[in-house]
Amino acid sequence: MLLRKKNPELEIGRNSSIFFAIGLNLMLFFSWQALEYKTYEKSEVDIDVLTMEAQNEEDIPLINYNAPPPPPPPAATIAISENIQIVDDVKEVEETVMFSSETDQNEAISSSKGVVGGVGVSDVRVNVIEEDVEVAFAVIEDVPVFPGCEGLSKSETKDCFQQKMQEHVLKNFTYPETALQLGIQGRVSVIFVIDSKGNITGIRSRGPDKILEKEAERIIGLLPKMQPGKQRGKPVRVAYSVPIFFKYQI
Repeated sequence: MLLRKKNPELEIGRNSSIFFAIGLNLMLFFSWQALEYKTYEKSEVDIDVLTMEAQNEEDIPLINYNAPPPPPPPAATIAISENIQIVDDVKEVEETVMFSSETDQNEAISSSKGVVGGVGVSDVRVNVIEEDVEVAFAVIEDVPVFPGCEGLSKSETKDCFQQKMQEHVLKNFTYPETALQLGIQGRVSVIFVIDSKGNITGIRSRGPDKILEKEAERIIGLLPKMQPGKQRGKPVRVAYSVPIFFKYQI
């Protein structure tokens, strides 16, 4: 059975696609608005009204105080009087005459029997002060003589001194046990002085640690007494330095 349209010339589905598109856009718009919608928590806030009352400030009255004028200064009653006395200068002033102590060629110097100007030559004593001169070992004329180096020439005595010094250090050398445990090693420079009597004095040292310095000073302190060095034929103090190496092998 076929249904017939009331108006066969009218097409119902002609604008259906346009209506569908409009409906779709409206649904998308409402969906977007629903997603973007935000809500916030509302808290109750008490709003009070602050009422300010004007305060009346009291005006402090100004008082004019009439102070009495200061008393006038006292009149000057002191009179200055001048009293001038004229004294005749009758006292004579004695002038001091200065005599020259210089002599000239006309004045003879009397000298007889070793007496000059009343002072005898034998009465004059001259004190000779011996200077304690210190000379370096490298420039000394006669180096100190180490025991066992007697009767040699100057150059041989110097070489013998240095050789005996090395033998003395090797003979008395002892590595400190504390330095071995701590791993301390290095070079110690020892400076000492052979005085005018041949004694060893003024021992000083410089090294990486006090333990090594103390041992080096002990070795030098065991040096024997020597014949003193001489400069211009006189015994003098001679400064000498020797390096001592402390090194251990594992």
